[in-house]
Amino acid sequence: MGLHLYDTRTRRVRPFEPLRPGHVGVYVCGPTVQSAPHVGHLRTALPFDLLRRWLEQSGQDVTLVQNVTDIDDKIIINAGRDGTSVWELATRQTRAFDEAYRTVGIAPPTIQPRATGHLPEMIALIASLVDAGYAYPGAGSVWFRVGRFADYGALSHQRPESMLPSAEAEPGKADPRDFALWKAARPGEPFWSSPWGDGRPGWHLECSAMAGKYLGSTFDIHGGGLDLVFPHHENERAQTLCAAAGAGQPGEMARYWMHVGLLTTGGTKMSKSLGNSVLVADALEVVRPQVLRYHLLSAHYRSTLEYSPEALAESTAAHDRVETFVRNALDILGGPGEAAALAADDRPRSATGGGGSHGAGAAGAWADFTAALDDDLAVGRALAALFGAVAQGNQVLSKAHSRALATWVQVTRRMLAVFGLDPHDQWPTAGAELRPALDGVMQIVLDLRSAARARRDYAEADSIRARLAAAGLIVEDTPEGQRWHLA
Repeated sequence: MGLHLYDTRTRRVRPFEPLRPGHVGVYVCGPTVQSAPHVGHLRTALPFDLLRRWLEQSGQDVTLVQNVTDIDDKIIINAGRDGTSVWELATRQTRAFDEAYRTVGIAPPTIQPRATGHLPEMIALIASLVDAGYAYPGAGSVWFRVGRFADYGALSHQRPESMLPSAEAEPGKADPRDFALWKAARPGEPFWSSPWGDGRPGWHLECSAMAGKYLGSTFDIHGGGLDLVFPHHENERAQTLCAAAGAGQPGEMARYWMHVGLLTTGGTKMSKSLGNSVLVADALEVVRPQVLRYHLLSAHYRSTLEYSPEALAESTAAHDRVETFVRNALDILGGPGEAAALAADDRPRSATGGGGSHGAGAAGAWADFTAALDDDLAVGRALAALFGAVAQGNQVLSKAHSRALATWVQVTRRMLAVFGLDPHDQWPTAGAELRPALDGVMQIVLDLRSAARARRDYAEADSIRARLAAAGLIVEDTPEGQRWHLA
């Protein structure tokens, strides 16, 4: 089948064909670093991390550009409120976003351009639009002529004549639908020099300039949150296409437009302006980062996802079920190396060669997983394949079925790697350097518990397990003997 993606502009799922075979260029609108990151920001970023991993798993080389908007009205307002400079606030919050992304396992972008580092490109873009008649100066600002672009509204599927004009009267604007490419300087605000006077770039302009510099006037995928379709991405597209047409290079800006659904809490969009956002730092006081990642990836990227204690509890239980299987299986098999060697012996063979029945089943599970993600990243079906593999593995969770167990844990980890959730490689246990000493101490305690059970002192055995559980150490009785893990 191959990868298919939903394109916002055409409103249909289309086969994905990169502009350049073997290489995919992706531009994702990054954060405006006005304040600390909340979990809604992670909800938007994570599907593109999943897409990137899936493209790379499929053999594609991916260049992912994610910008940082470090000059904006909200940044200026917040810096003034906090009594700090715009640059100090933007730098501090950029670091906070980078740390939040890293904590939940989002790979760093290939390129992370800052708006303030690309003023020459932005001024050149404005000049080209003015020269081609698509923009005009007025009262120290520069405005884009929406009426000159016949395809305006095609991305958001709106008719320009039906759009509501801005309620704010803005000097120099000829048409209420026009938007600012360059904003005239205001007292006390940062500014740069330009042919039209001192000022700063408009928000929509920034991404057109940075995407064009690093990916070209036409590239494969442009992504962001659903709330960016209009006006941000509509205006980006208009600027870019008009500049390209003026330069004699007509063509679509992005061949696929991907937008992530909203994160809600109590049925209402999570937003700083509404005062209902949950900071990433606060969320991580409640759940582990890998569980937060699982929860935010557990719904299809285009759907609305609810963030609530009940939803987090369900995701915690689901994630722990997978994590526990992988941990127990690798403990039984002696580690990932031994598991890989055993699984290689259980690979599907031809009908005449026989053998490999579990390998054939695992291959089918991987095929189901692949078909799901190739279908516009259908994570619901992909997770069904994952939990199906876990269920099969739990049925053979013993040394007596080590080859079959190895096969199922290997395909499970392969799926988890795509989700960025492999508990062995991607999420090493905190304090791993202390594990040998802890193993030794736990063996002494488990021997004492075994001795209590041998003399039929079940109260003492239960007391030992209860005290360990209170300390965050879970003991399980299995056909293979006692097994322990951190809660």
